[in-house]
Amino acid sequence: MLIAQLTDSHIGEPGKGADQRYGTGERLSRCVAAVLDLTRRPDVVLVTGDLVDSGKPEEYRHLRALLDPLDVPYYLIPGNHDDRDALRSVFEDHSYLPAMGYLHYALDREAPDHWPVRLVGLDTLVPGQDAGALDDERLAWLDSVLAAQPERPTFVFMHHPPFRTGNRAIDALGLAGAADFEAVLRRHRQVVHVAAGHVHRSIASAFAARLCTTSPATAYPMFLDVSDDPALRLEPAPPAFQLHLWQPEGGYFVTHTSTVAT
Repeated sequence: MLIAQLTDSHIGEPGKGADQRYGTGERLSRCVAAVLDLTRRPDVVLVTGDLVDSGKPEEYRHLRALLDPLDVPYYLIPGNHDDRDALRSVFEDHSYLPAMGYLHYALDREAPDHWPVRLVGLDTLVPGQDAGALDDERLAWLDSVLAAQPERPTFVFMHHPPFRTGNRAIDALGLAGAADFEAVLRRHRQVVHVAAGHVHRSIASAFAARLCTTSPATAYPMFLDVSDDPALRLEPAPPAFQLHLWQPEGGYFVTHTSTVAT
Protein backbone atom coordinates (compact mmCIF):
# COMPACT_ATOMS: atom_id res chain seq x y z
CA MET A 1 0.00 0.00 0.00
CA LEU A 2 1.26 3.46 -0.92
CA ILE A 3 -0.14 6.60 0.75
CA ALA A 4 0.56 10.10 -0.56
CA GLN A 5 0.27 12.92 1.95
CA LEU A 6 -0.33 16.52 0.92
CA THR A 7 -0.57 19.12 3.65
CA ASP A 8 -0.79 22.81 4.45
CA SER A 9 -1.85 23.97 1.01
CA HIS A 10 -3.26 27.29 2.33
CA ILE A 11 -5.34 27.84 -0.78
CA GLY A 12 -6.74 31.35 -1.27
CA GLU A 13 -9.26 32.60 -3.76
CA PRO A 14 -7.72 32.66 -7.26
CA GLY A 15 -5.53 35.72 -7.57
CA LYS A 16 -6.23 36.86 -4.01
CA GLY A 17 -4.82 36.40 -0.51
CA ALA A 18 -2.34 33.55 -0.11
CA ASP A 19 -2.80 32.61 -3.75
CA GLN A 20 -1.60 36.04 -4.83
CA ARG A 21 1.16 36.40 -2.19
CA TYR A 22 2.68 32.93 -2.31
CA GLY A 23 1.25 31.18 -5.36
CA THR A 24 -0.27 28.47 -3.17
CA GLY A 25 -2.70 27.30 -5.84
CA GLU A 26 0.04 26.84 -8.42
CA ARG A 27 2.24 25.07 -5.86
CA LEU A 28 -0.51 22.59 -4.98
CA SER A 29 -1.24 22.03 -8.66
CA ARG A 30 2.41 21.10 -9.21
CA CYS A 31 2.27 18.60 -6.35
CA VAL A 32 -0.90 17.03 -7.72
CA ALA A 33 0.77 16.68 -11.12
CA ALA A 34 3.82 15.11 -9.47
CA VAL A 35 1.63 12.56 -7.68
CA LEU A 36 -0.05 11.69 -10.98
CA ASP A 37 3.37 11.32 -12.61
CA LEU A 38 4.68 8.79 -10.09
CA THR A 39 5.74 5.46 -11.58
CA ARG A 40 3.66 3.72 -8.94
CA ARG A 41 0.32 5.44 -8.42
CA PRO A 42 -0.66 5.85 -4.73
CA ASP A 43 -3.62 3.91 -3.43
CA VAL A 44 -4.87 6.98 -1.59
CA VAL A 45 -4.05 10.65 -1.03
CA LEU A 46 -4.46 12.13 2.46
CA VAL A 47 -4.72 15.93 2.70
CA THR A 48 -3.90 16.80 6.29
CA GLY A 49 -5.24 20.23 7.11
CA ASP A 50 -4.77 23.94 6.57
CA LEU A 51 -6.46 23.11 3.31
CA VAL A 52 -7.30 26.76 2.71
CA ASP A 53 -6.02 29.98 4.23
CA SER A 54 -9.14 31.70 5.61
CA GLY A 55 -11.89 29.07 5.72
CA LYS A 56 -13.99 30.70 2.97
CA PRO A 57 -16.27 28.65 0.67
CA GLU A 58 -14.64 30.32 -2.35
CA GLU A 59 -11.27 29.00 -1.22
CA TYR A 60 -12.64 25.47 -0.83
CA ARG A 61 -14.08 25.62 -4.33
CA HIS A 62 -10.63 26.58 -5.63
CA LEU A 63 -9.12 23.74 -3.58
CA ARG A 64 -11.57 21.27 -5.04
CA ALA A 65 -10.75 22.31 -8.60
CA LEU A 66 -7.06 21.73 -7.84
CA LEU A 67 -7.56 18.31 -6.19
CA ASP A 68 -10.18 16.79 -8.48
CA PRO A 69 -7.63 15.87 -11.22
CA LEU A 70 -6.44 13.15 -8.82
CA ASP A 71 -7.60 9.80 -10.15
CA VAL A 72 -7.18 8.02 -6.82
CA PRO A 73 -9.35 8.55 -3.72
CA TYR A 74 -8.42 11.55 -1.60
CA TYR A 75 -9.53 12.33 1.94
CA LEU A 76 -9.51 15.60 3.87
CA ILE A 77 -9.11 16.61 7.50
CA PRO A 78 -9.18 20.19 8.83
CA GLY A 79 -6.36 22.26 10.29
CA ASN A 80 -6.39 25.47 12.26
CA HIS A 81 -6.98 27.63 9.15
CA ASP A 82 -10.06 25.63 8.15
CA ASP A 83 -13.79 25.98 8.76
CA ARG A 84 -15.71 22.75 9.25
CA ASP A 85 -19.04 23.92 7.83
CA ALA A 86 -17.54 25.55 4.74
CA LEU A 87 -15.45 22.43 4.10
CA ARG A 88 -18.50 20.19 4.45
CA SER A 89 -20.60 22.34 2.13
CA VAL A 90 -18.14 22.30 -0.77
CA PHE A 91 -17.23 18.63 -0.36
CA GLU A 92 -20.77 17.49 0.46
CA ASP A 93 -20.40 14.39 -1.73
CA HIS A 94 -17.45 13.19 0.36
CA SER A 95 -19.59 10.80 2.38
CA TYR A 96 -16.85 9.90 4.86
CA LEU A 97 -17.10 13.42 6.34
CA PRO A 98 -19.55 13.48 9.28
CA ALA A 99 -22.58 15.67 8.68
CA MET A 100 -22.25 17.31 12.09
CA GLY A 101 -19.61 17.89 14.74
CA TYR A 102 -15.97 16.97 14.45
CA LEU A 103 -14.57 15.94 11.08
CA HIS A 104 -12.90 12.74 12.17
CA TYR A 105 -13.56 9.32 10.69
CA ALA A 106 -12.36 5.78 10.11
CA LEU A 107 -12.24 4.76 6.46
CA ASP A 108 -14.03 1.44 6.83
CA ARG A 109 -16.97 1.58 4.41
CA GLU A 110 -15.03 3.62 1.83
CA ALA A 111 -11.79 1.60 1.87
CA PRO A 112 -11.21 -1.05 -0.79
CA ASP A 113 -10.98 -4.58 0.58
CA HIS A 114 -7.40 -4.95 -0.64
CA TRP A 115 -6.03 -2.17 1.58
CA PRO A 116 -3.95 -3.96 4.24
CA VAL A 117 -3.97 -0.95 6.59
CA ARG A 118 -6.89 0.87 8.20
CA LEU A 119 -6.91 4.67 7.94
CA VAL A 120 -8.21 6.87 10.77
CA GLY A 121 -8.35 10.68 10.43
CA LEU A 122 -8.44 12.95 13.49
CA ASP A 123 -9.88 16.47 13.76
CA THR A 124 -7.62 18.62 15.98
CA LEU A 125 -9.16 21.98 15.04
CA VAL A 126 -10.00 24.51 17.76
CA PRO A 127 -11.92 27.38 16.07
CA GLY A 128 -10.20 30.72 16.45
CA GLN A 129 -6.90 29.23 17.61
CA ASP A 130 -3.70 28.22 15.84
CA ALA A 131 -3.02 25.51 18.41
CA GLY A 132 -4.96 22.25 18.27
CA ALA A 133 -6.50 19.87 20.78
CA LEU A 134 -7.60 16.31 21.37
CA ASP A 135 -10.09 16.65 24.23
CA ASP A 136 -11.94 13.94 26.16
CA GLU A 137 -14.73 13.65 23.57
CA ARG A 138 -12.39 13.23 20.64
CA LEU A 139 -10.12 10.82 22.49
CA ALA A 140 -13.09 8.71 23.60
CA TRP A 141 -14.18 8.46 19.97
CA LEU A 142 -10.68 7.38 18.94
CA ASP A 143 -10.44 4.83 21.75
CA SER A 144 -13.74 3.27 20.67
CA VAL A 145 -12.84 3.22 16.97
CA LEU A 146 -9.48 1.56 17.62
CA ALA A 147 -11.03 -0.98 20.00
CA ALA A 148 -13.42 -2.08 17.22
CA GLN A 149 -10.58 -3.52 15.07
CA PRO A 150 -7.70 -4.38 17.41
CA GLU A 151 -5.90 -6.74 15.03
CA ARG A 152 -5.78 -4.57 11.91
CA PRO A 153 -2.70 -2.37 11.31
CA THR A 154 -3.81 1.26 11.52
CA PHE A 155 -2.42 4.53 10.15
CA VAL A 156 -3.58 7.63 12.04
CA PHE A 157 -3.42 11.03 10.32
CA MET A 158 -4.01 14.47 11.82
CA HIS A 159 -3.01 18.11 11.45
CA HIS A 160 -1.22 19.08 14.66
CA PRO A 161 1.71 16.82 15.58
CA PRO A 162 1.57 15.41 19.11
CA PHE A 163 5.30 15.81 19.87
CA ARG A 164 7.44 18.85 20.60
CA THR A 165 9.54 19.89 17.61
CA GLY A 166 12.24 21.91 19.38
CA ASN A 167 11.07 25.13 17.72
CA ARG A 168 9.50 27.11 20.55
CA ALA A 169 7.38 29.25 18.26
CA ILE A 170 5.89 26.15 16.60
CA ASP A 171 5.51 24.29 19.89
CA ALA A 172 3.50 27.19 21.31
CA LEU A 173 0.96 26.34 18.59
CA GLY A 174 1.04 22.62 19.34
CA LEU A 175 -1.48 20.01 20.50
CA ALA A 176 -3.31 20.13 23.82
CA GLY A 177 -4.11 16.65 25.08
CA ALA A 178 -0.98 15.04 23.63
CA ALA A 179 -0.25 13.07 26.82
CA ASP A 180 -3.77 11.61 26.86
CA PHE A 181 -3.48 10.84 23.15
CA GLU A 182 -0.27 8.94 23.89
CA ALA A 183 -2.08 6.92 26.57
CA VAL A 184 -4.76 5.93 24.05
CA LEU A 185 -2.16 4.83 21.50
CA ARG A 186 -0.33 2.74 24.08
CA ARG A 187 -3.58 0.81 24.67
CA HIS A 188 -3.88 0.04 20.95
CA ARG A 189 -0.72 -1.52 19.61
CA GLN A 190 -2.16 -1.92 16.09
CA VAL A 191 -1.48 1.77 15.37
CA VAL A 192 1.73 1.56 13.37
CA HIS A 193 2.22 5.18 12.23
CA VAL A 194 1.00 8.70 13.03
CA ALA A 195 1.26 11.32 10.26
CA ALA A 196 0.73 15.06 10.76
CA GLY A 197 1.28 18.43 9.11
CA HIS A 198 1.10 21.96 10.58
CA VAL A 199 4.85 22.67 10.88
CA HIS A 200 5.52 23.00 7.12
CA ARG A 201 8.64 20.82 7.48
CA SER A 202 9.60 17.15 7.36
CA ILE A 203 10.20 15.93 10.93
CA ALA A 204 10.27 12.45 12.46
CA SER A 205 9.99 11.52 16.12
CA ALA A 206 9.24 8.57 18.32
CA PHE A 207 5.84 8.98 19.97
CA ALA A 208 4.01 6.36 22.04
CA ALA A 209 6.61 3.80 20.90
CA ARG A 210 5.91 4.24 17.19
CA LEU A 211 7.06 6.57 14.42
CA CYS A 212 5.34 9.93 14.07
CA THR A 213 6.12 12.12 11.04
CA THR A 214 5.21 15.54 9.71
CA SER A 215 5.11 16.31 6.02
CA PRO A 216 6.48 19.47 4.42
CA ALA A 217 3.90 21.85 3.03
CA THR A 218 2.77 22.21 -0.54
CA ALA A 219 2.64 25.93 0.34
CA TYR A 220 5.57 27.90 1.76
CA PRO A 221 7.99 26.01 4.06
CA MET A 222 9.07 27.19 7.49
CA PHE A 223 12.70 28.05 8.19
CA LEU A 224 14.57 25.47 10.28
CA ASP A 225 15.28 27.07 13.66
CA VAL A 226 15.82 25.20 16.93
CA SER A 227 17.65 28.02 18.69
CA ASP A 228 16.73 29.28 22.16
CA ASP A 229 14.62 32.14 20.79
CA PRO A 230 13.24 31.14 17.38
CA ALA A 231 10.69 33.04 15.36
CA LEU A 232 8.31 31.83 12.69
CA ARG A 233 10.00 32.62 9.40
CA LEU A 234 9.23 31.48 5.88
CA GLU A 235 11.86 29.89 3.69
CA PRO A 236 11.98 30.14 -0.12
CA ALA A 237 11.90 26.52 -1.25
CA PRO A 238 9.91 24.34 -3.67
CA PRO A 239 6.68 22.61 -2.60
CA ALA A 240 6.92 19.04 -1.33
CA PHE A 241 4.85 16.08 -0.17
CA GLN A 242 5.42 12.68 1.41
CA LEU A 243 4.89 9.07 0.42
CA HIS A 244 4.29 6.41 3.07
CA LEU A 245 5.06 2.90 1.79
CA TRP A 246 3.71 -0.08 3.73
CA GLN A 247 6.19 -2.89 4.41
CA PRO A 248 4.02 -5.98 5.02
CA GLU A 249 6.94 -8.20 5.99
CA GLY A 250 7.86 -5.97 8.91
CA GLY A 251 4.52 -4.34 9.63
CA TYR A 252 5.69 -0.73 9.35
CA PHE A 253 5.74 2.23 6.97
CA VAL A 254 8.75 3.79 5.27
CA THR A 255 8.32 7.52 4.63
CA HIS A 256 9.83 9.31 1.64
CA THR A 257 9.83 13.08 1.07
CA SER A 258 9.45 14.28 -2.51
CA THR A 259 10.37 17.84 -3.47
CA VAL A 260 8.70 19.14 -6.63
CA ALA A 261 11.14 20.80 -8.99
CA THR A 262 10.47 24.30 -10.20
